[in-house]
Amino acid sequence: MTDDAQPRDWFSRLRAGLAKTSNQLTRGITELFTKEKLDGATLDELEDLLIQADLGVGVAERITAAVGRARHERALDGAGVRAIVAQEVAKTLAPVAAPLDPPESARPAVILVVGVNGSGKTTTIGKLAETYRTAGMSIVLAAGDTFRAAAVEQLGVWAERTGATFVSKETGADAAALAYEAFVKAREQDADLLIVDTAGRLQNKAGLMAELEKIVRVLKKFDPDAPHACMLVLDATTGQNALSQVEAFQRTAGVTGLVVTKLDGTARGGILVAVAEKYGLPVHFIGVGEGVDDLEPFDADDFARALVGLPKTEKFWEF
Repeated sequence: MTDDAQPRDWFSRLRAGLAKTSNQLTRGITELFTKEKLDGATLDELEDLLIQADLGVGVAERITAAVGRARHERALDGAGVRAIVAQEVAKTLAPVAAPLDPPESARPAVILVVGVNGSGKTTTIGKLAETYRTAGMSIVLAAGDTFRAAAVEQLGVWAERTGATFVSKETGADAAALAYEAFVKAREQDADLLIVDTAGRLQNKAGLMAELEKIVRVLKKFDPDAPHACMLVLDATTGQNALSQVEAFQRTAGVTGLVVTKLDGTARGGILVAVAEKYGLPVHFIGVGEGVDDLEPFDADDFARALVGLPKTEKFWEF
């Protein structure tokens, strides 16, 4: 396989994964812009459509304004409007598209992974471990979701698969104590990276959020800069609830970046745009399936095109 084939393969999966969202947007835009006159009422309907796709009010207003300007320069059909949507979405997302690069000066560098039940944290951790193992890094995985034996077992499988050292405790054990043991183990082994899983905390459960704060405090006793990254895994199917999750976890754990999963399970994949617009947090990876190859570094242009069903070769609108 050539070097330039892999991005096309991933883009094909991304487009397929975002098909529910892009089909809804495409259908709505096509219906709007087959009218004889592109007037103010049509633009208002477009703005409503974009808001319904969870793109966020600010982004929807900017896109509608861009379409309004473009209509005075040339005739617009549905395809032209979709190209403008993609361009404006890409502009919004470009500043937050960033790789997750653990600092080389920290040994171990610590990544704390947080999120609500069912968001895909454990699977995401396994995929990250595979990515960093391939890059030649030595890894310790800590099964901090001590409430669920199944989560511990699942992470253990990933540890074995990726050759990572695995640290776990009995069901119901103190997660902060586990984080302590895992850091000691990682330092003894001179590991490059420690990835700590956590229980799937609901953002409105004060006790569980307090436990997360305790984990952070314990890690900082070893290294005041730890965790060096706090990654929130967001399930795209939760829609607008993702916004409140970001706010709660950012306040409790100091979230530094995002992974957005299950984009293939929703018709409202625009929520990633709304989150980026409101919080400006780096988006490190996105996922469109359960396979190892279905989690990839986030690319703003590719996402913008896939969101409205444009091919990778399609140029953005110029005006």
